[in-house]
Amino acid sequence: MKSLWKWLTTLMLAGLLASCGGDDTNYGKLTDVAQKNGFNALLAAANKAGLGGALAAHDADLTVFAPTDAAFATLATQLGFADAGAMVAALPPPTLANILNYHLLAGTRNSAELRSAGASLATAYRFDGAAARLGLNASSGVVLTDAVLATATVTAADVRADNGVIHAVDKVLVPPGVLTVVQMAQANPASFSALVAAIVATDLAPALGASGPFTVFAPTNSAFAAAPTGLSTAQVRSVLLYHVVAGQVLAAAIPFDTPVPTLNTSTLGGATVPAQTLVINRNLTITDSSASAAPILATDVRASNGVIHVIGKVLIPR
Repeated sequence: MKSLWKWLTTLMLAGLLASCGGDDTNYGKLTDVAQKNGFNALLAAANKAGLGGALAAHDADLTVFAPTDAAFATLATQLGFADAGAMVAALPPPTLANILNYHLLAGTRNSAELRSAGASLATAYRFDGAAARLGLNASSGVVLTDAVLATATVTAADVRADNGVIHAVDKVLVPPGVLTVVQMAQANPASFSALVAAIVATDLAPALGASGPFTVFAPTNSAFAAAPTGLSTAQVRSVLLYHVVAGQVLAAAIPFDTPVPTLNTSTLGGATVPAQTLVINRNLTITDSSASAAPILATDVRASNGVIHVIGKVLIPR
């Protein structure tokens, strides 16, 4: 009877341990799991960036938001590369490292923990002396907002690894301070495809891709849809330059109620004039030459060569 009781006790204890979550499954390291699940572009970028070892470390303890190969291909197309492989080959290792670190969180955080994490997440990428953050909306699934104000959705959660967890996302997350102002606009076509098309059509992309820094007041697609039509290429160029200020002016340093010179030195009629000015009002609108002010919708979209402030109207010079 004693031996039977001992056997039953042992059996119940084993069942209790199993129900408490004991798991001896060998999932493989993050790099192994990423390879098994087809995150090929991510691994290529990680290897070039020198992060492969960190993802394979036994004690990594990381949460990885892993863009699919299709997500990498989309960003490559937006930035003008032939494909994801060409983009990874062209971008310098430090740039790739910054982008990938923006996809990493310290600690293994499953989807339930993400849903209760609040409105933002601190990433492994540091910018301006602090951890760069991702916006988080868990009202329906897990949706992340990156530095270019575009959203990525977790499409496959809780892909386990021995040294962390992977959550697949449908977009490459764009960090602050890595891409130029033009590239930042390119990376959010839902908001800025019309602006990008105008920049390309007027041959301003090389100038705005230079070191700068620049402050760009970026009209949304809906703002362009409501703008005057029938302008010549020269007039469109004049309009675009009216949205650019030399130097980086962050929201905290905006000179309210003061004429601010832009890079535009020509009227819509073609006359050469001193730099045309705009006025930023304390109610976060911008006064141009027209009767209606432009609302500032978002500020401090940080690029490698300046800053973007999003506006809801195309500014019209004289």
